[in-house]
Amino acid sequence: AYRIVAWSRLGDELKKGDRFGMIRFGSRTEIYLPLTATVLVKVGDHVSAGSTIIARLSEQ
Repeated sequence: AYRIVAWSRLGDELKKGDRFGMIRFGSRTEIYLPLTATVLVKVGDHVSAGSTIIARLSEQ
């Protein structure tokens, strides 16, 4: 997976809006979210790094 560049490491604490890596050349990615998350995008949507909100996490 030479297309994936990860700047964060296991145990790092990330805040809202923090960048933690990059996927080069438009590669596909998978995002794992808690079941309580509200997904805001749908299949086929185009998303932009750092600006598209993918999901909202519940306060629970």
